[in-house]
Amino acid sequence: MEEPISRARSFGRRPVDYHTHRPFYPAEAIRWALAGATREVTRALDLAAGTGKVTAGLRALGLDVTAVEPDEAMRGVLAAEYPDVTALAGTAEAIPLTDASVDAVLVGQAFHWFDRDVALAEIARVLRPGGVLAVLWNGEDPDTDWVTGLMTASQTSATGGWHGEIDPPEHESFDPAEHTVVAHSLPRTTDTLVDYLRTHSRLLMVDDDERARVIARVREYLRHRPETAAGVFDLPLVTDVLALRRR
Repeated sequence: MEEPISRARSFGRRPVDYHTHRPFYPAEAIRWALAGATREVTRALDLAAGTGKVTAGLRALGLDVTAVEPDEAMRGVLAAEYPDVTALAGTAEAIPLTDASVDAVLVGQAFHWFDRDVALAEIARVLRPGGVLAVLWNGEDPDTDWVTGLMTASQTSATGGWHGEIDPPEHESFDPAEHTVVAHSLPRTTDTLVDYLRTHSRLLMVDDDERARVIARVREYLRHRPETAAGVFDLPLVTDVLALRRR
């Protein structure tokens, strides 16, 4: 588990950049996830909350949100951005909440880092019957040609591990997962796209020399693509959502 733990903790090296350059989750994706509950959802947990990308969407729906995040730097950004949200230190494997205390648990961009069996048992413990667990991932659209080339250009020696494959969680406390995909986009320039890529673990986990070489390669690639060569462009994204109802 050491490398996944190191990768998961690497994001805390650039928490402000993470919050600035990573996309939020589409309201449509969050609403779809919550619609799977068979009880009224008033209190939600953003688990492994990072800087609060899911928290923002839950707050916009008027929910009472608790955020749990192990990294102090990431949690500090969340607390500064959303001072009305209760932000607690904790992990998916040891959630600092009482039994049956929330109606929904949402996990953005983090479920693949969890010790799955332990985390699912903990999530089931804090989630009320009829509530919903939703796991979300924002990713680049794999069906867009220039984006596929960008992902190749931005590979590093640390590229590996999770690549976005969706492996539905299974646990005796939950109904089978349902899945949807929501398309959206992120306005970028070459500079802000590079800033976005810098917040990914494959660039965070390499040394300065390799990072500089990869970024130079990415800039060269973007300079020669008609979609990205002039000014502002949209980075096509998709949000995958898996929702499981608590039995």
